[in-house]
Amino acid sequence: MIEIIKQILNSDLGNAFNNAALLVFRILLAIELFRVHGMKKFRVENGQKEHVPNPLHLPEKLNGLVATFSDTVVPFFIILGLGTRLAVLPTIGVTAVGYFVVHRNDSLEVRDVPYMYTLSLSLLLALGAGTYSLDYYLLTLLNN
Repeated sequence: MIEIIKQILNSDLGNAFNNAALLVFRILLAIELFRVHGMKKFRVENGQKEHVPNPLHLPEKLNGLVATFSDTVVPFFIILGLGTRLAVLPTIGVTAVGYFVVHRNDSLEVRDVPYMYTLSLSLLLALGAGTYSLDYYLLTLLNN
């Protein structure tokens, strides 16, 4: 079990510049995700909260919970680099469903946003958080 955790936490892009670039990428991506999509979850416009599409016909509360978690909590895990590979999974799910299901018949301009989020989060899934992260710190603790 410890070896699986080490593999999930392990992430080193080889040099300080690459790891710093990944840190900046993570922070900017997470801030934008929270600022644009997460903050919508707290706003009430025209007396109504944001409508979260439910194309998979999940229970409404579960659907809303996953969408809210993905846009409000996950960005903080991404910024901290804490459990990054696992943390991005629900948000990848939400954005991929947005791209492939909700917006499948929309123009490329509309489909572009969920596509770019899915692509960016998939990069974090593949690379991990890098050495400037809590994941890397926890990995060093496990190795000692």
